[in-house]
Amino acid sequence: MGMFEKVTQVGLDVHRKFSMASLRDESGKVVARERLEHDDLAKLDQRVACWPAGTPVILEATFGWGWMSDRLLANKMNPHLAASRKTAAWREGLGMAKSNKIDADLLARLWDEKRIIKYGVAQHWWEVWLAPQEVRDQRELLRHRMALVRMQTALKNRIHATLHRHGILCQESDLFGVEGRRFLSLLLSDEQALRQTARLTLKEDLILLDQLRRLIARATRQFRGQLRRSAEGQRLMTLPGVSTVLGYTILAEIGRIERFPKARCLARYSLLAPQADDSGEPRPGKPIGRHLGHDGRTTLQWAWIEAAHGAVRKSTRLRCIFNRYTNNGKENRNRGYIKVAGQMCSIGYAMWKKQTDYQEVPPSRPGSKQKMSRQKNELVSSGNGPALPPYGHRPAIKRS
Repeated sequence: MGMFEKVTQVGLDVHRKFSMASLRDESGKVVARERLEHDDLAKLDQRVACWPAGTPVILEATFGWGWMSDRLLANKMNPHLAASRKTAAWREGLGMAKSNKIDADLLARLWDEKRIIKYGVAQHWWEVWLAPQEVRDQRELLRHRMALVRMQTALKNRIHATLHRHGILCQESDLFGVEGRRFLSLLLSDEQALRQTARLTLKEDLILLDQLRRLIARATRQFRGQLRRSAEGQRLMTLPGVSTVLGYTILAEIGRIERFPKARCLARYSLLAPQADDSGEPRPGKPIGRHLGHDGRTTLQWAWIEAAHGAVRKSTRLRCIFNRYTNNGKENRNRGYIKVAGQMCSIGYAMWKKQTDYQEVPPSRPGSKQKMSRQKNELVSSGNGPALPPYGHRPAIKRS
């Protein structure tokens, strides 16, 4: 017990069947190493309880970190998540090989790394957000529905392939709509069009498809119920183009808005903040190697861009932004949707932070003057960037 009293930080390399723990003291010396088996959780809790209460335990954000962090919290430990990509690059930069022992030792060393100031807050360069249990539950339901939709798509592709192998063309625009399903039902009884094995596989694929549709509909109803009980979800639904599925996706992927100091931080996390990888002599023209980033949530990026497609149709303010970057929709439409998605991300951040619903005409900023559009005779606020003009260009204005 005296050995564990010296422990100030722990590195925990988590695997499926076991975890390797490296315990360090204040001087950085490895006091002990332990192998914690996962088949006996009571014994695992007993070993962890020997460590000093409140000890920071660093583990990588790999598969299985959720349940382990819950057990650490239950045993009065202080778990922290390290980004796997950053720790792997750090290990390679040190010229060290990869093993369970080395990984656990390096994770324990991370706690002694100097903190950096980012957006006015001192934080570790390696640390990522440890989502609480309720957020992980929301994401698990989201992943479940996403997996069901992928299975549904695969089944539809198999049914299309069955018809294609036998040279059958469906005149209906939607093979799985009302008329398309009637066509498939008639096809199951047509012995001339399909052989017996093809009819059997088509019938069973349709049975699976119906079952998947019921499961997807049930998951969607669960989405709707959770959104109704969430004030943040109800506000997000006021954004043009945000449906039940997209609203739940945005809510689950963001988790806690407090962890984003600025709207730009949320845009980067959503992979909607353009970056350019360029070095050497400056070049005229557009930046070289421009991309939307790599470190973020691709599902959140998809949700904002999907919402942007609907918002361009429903909102004059957001359609104006789309028209500006696409020459009224005539060129580079994908870039226009990305621009609208980025603007919606900033608007959603402000709505969540200020606890207000969406407003088609943005409120005026403190100290700004109001301007009147001659074309639409609408009151719009100055100094709001691309949301100012009612159409794709900046009209003449008249001071009120």
